[in-house]
Amino acid sequence: MWNQQLYTDAVELLKSLIATPSLSREEQDTATLIGEFLTARNIPFNRHLNNIWALNKYFDPAKPVIVFNSHHDTVKPNPQYTRNPFSPDIEDGKLYGLGSNDAGGCLVSLIATFLHFYDRQDLKYNVILTATAEEEISGHNGIESILDQLPAIEFAIVGEPTQTQLAIAEKGLMVLDCTVYGKAGHAARNEGENAIYKALPDIEWFRTYQYPKVSETLGPVKMSVTVIQTSNKAHNVVPADVSFVVDVRVTEQYTLEEILEIIQANVQCEVKPRSIRMRPSGIPLDHPFVQAGVRLGKTCYGSPTTSDQALIPATSIKMGPGDSARSHTADEFIFVDEIRQGIDSYISLLEEIIKN
Repeated sequence: MWNQQLYTDAVELLKSLIATPSLSREEQDTATLIGEFLTARNIPFNRHLNNIWALNKYFDPAKPVIVFNSHHDTVKPNPQYTRNPFSPDIEDGKLYGLGSNDAGGCLVSLIATFLHFYDRQDLKYNVILTATAEEEISGHNGIESILDQLPAIEFAIVGEPTQTQLAIAEKGLMVLDCTVYGKAGHAARNEGENAIYKALPDIEWFRTYQYPKVSETLGPVKMSVTVIQTSNKAHNVVPADVSFVVDVRVTEQYTLEEILEIIQANVQCEVKPRSIRMRPSGIPLDHPFVQAGVRLGKTCYGSPTTSDQALIPATSIKMGPGDSARSHTADEFIFVDEIRQGIDSYISLLEEIIKN
């Protein structure tokens, strides 16, 4: 719809990224690739660790900022791969390779969109491209590490595979380490205080408790006990302690601090959150970008998965080409036509709101 060269360059860049291993914390080579891509188009950029960012040519500090963000790190290849995960092969309209769908297609589509707007002088917003690291592990050296080097963000588009539909809310994540203490004793005698038995009521509470506020887009807060262990390894010793992990998926109806307060008021175990960084997010339905999407026939939904959206302290939306169901699967792929559709969708929506 816009510029065939944008699409061609995006696909070629994605092929290069796939061919360059970029596991989380090891993204230095793909960061260099992205920097070289921008340099070849005479676009200055900044780099911190393995994060790349660039500002539009006519950046005006008096204007609000829209950030185009996606990540270039990948998970480890699924052991069930039947293809070379680093071979960017196109077959039957599918571009195969690790990171092609999550989130390479989104990243190159946003880069193409940034190029489209880069030297425009008729914009009422500034645009900043951020290609970031460590998203797959929620690492501290990703988007979070460059926020203090960016201008204040008015709005962010986070590129993740959503079939170019609008994920208007995203669940936050809080991981809890819980510990219950008992008293060791011989299992053959009526001795000790079994920490496993003491933990059962708390585990049952996590399984059954229903938070009263339910999100229209994300549904209820979800808590899952996912790991349990004791320090005791002997079959004939009553365990003196038991620890278990709780995965808590939080909607925009609660802050992480509120959830933690409710939990601590209802269980007897010691509860320690690993972090309160991965916050839930949402965008109002009357936001201009959402309204532009609705006018163009996009659907709105709530996303159960987390992304860099949780770390960006601004109104944001998650959107991009590809299908989340393909993420982290063996023989990952994206349809090349999806990249074209991603570029078209980003540009069409932004043209609705970004021009003076």
